[in-house]
Amino acid sequence: MLNTNGLHVAVVGATGAVGKQMLDMLSESALPIKELTLLASKRSAGKTILFKETEITIKEALPEAFEGIDIALFSAGGSISKQLAPEAVKRGAIVIDNTSAYRMDDGVPLVVPEVNENELFNHQGIIANPNCSTIQMVAALEPIRKSYGLKRVIVSTYQAVSGAGLSALEEMETQSRDVLDGKNTQPNILPVKGDDKHYQIAFNAIPQIDKFQENDFTFEEMKMINETKKIMGDSGLKVTATCVRLPIATSHAESVYIEVDNEGDASAPDIKRLLSEAPGVVLQDDPKQQVYPMPVDAVGKKEVFVGRIRKDPDYAGGYHMWIVSDNLLKGAAWNSVQIAESLVKLGIIKA
Repeated sequence: MLNTNGLHVAVVGATGAVGKQMLDMLSESALPIKELTLLASKRSAGKTILFKETEITIKEALPEAFEGIDIALFSAGGSISKQLAPEAVKRGAIVIDNTSAYRMDDGVPLVVPEVNENELFNHQGIIANPNCSTIQMVAALEPIRKSYGLKRVIVSTYQAVSGAGLSALEEMETQSRDVLDGKNTQPNILPVKGDDKHYQIAFNAIPQIDKFQENDFTFEEMKMINETKKIMGDSGLKVTATCVRLPIATSHAESVYIEVDNEGDASAPDIKRLLSEAPGVVLQDDPKQQVYPMPVDAVGKKEVFVGRIRKDPDYAGGYHMWIVSDNLLKGAAWNSVQIAESLVKLGIIKA
């Protein structure tokens, strides 16, 4: 049942992989929703989705559909966000955008609630949800940065295929069956659908996520570099990334190396203690019992899982760690809904 009092919320891209997860997260959220509008492409308009025992008919995503909307969650691609987010704002909505369309724009807060929730006060109608791989990393690193400072971050990601969409997932499954049956594979999507070359993801690792830039980093890698600096409010922070796609359905994993400022004050046990108390973070770190985070165990969970925390044997301020999280939940849908909850909690929007 929807609330008789509360907010009018819209989900743009309601039939997509992240859109469906947004609906699941909204159904579990404490966000007071009096009305829910589901928006998608013209071909999906007229279909129905069940939400909290209420059958809701999908409408076409058009500018006039945002009349009376309080919060609009966008996850329908950057071009749709560029086209329709300003229209939603013009009609009085606060937009929480899950694409890369506005992330690095001045005046657009890039928010992970556990890290920089107060940036929401600076919004001008649009709030950006960071990249999935960035979200889980900064959620784990922020407690360390607050206590010891950060000089450098080096991350290698091991990213799930669901980050490339449902069609990429289906292709991985088809390829896996073909390989096991001794057939040739027919890759058509990864690493980038619009590129000239496509490679098999089944039983493989592809060291390219998104298109290459002029500096030979991929767009995904540059997202992690630039977004981390913006979220942590430190343009001087040294960050570098290598992003790899693995044949995992859901949940990204990351090997992260950091250098702290106050190297004499930190220790691996201290960092473990910090992370065990950090909001939204679960510490799984017991090498003697082979306890550490794995993608398969993070599926369907909202938290960021951290383990394998250890001091660099050759550098006093260096630490290694392993970070895992469901890329469709904390990496997308759940972080978006958390932002909406924070808008209410902070009194920025009145329910």
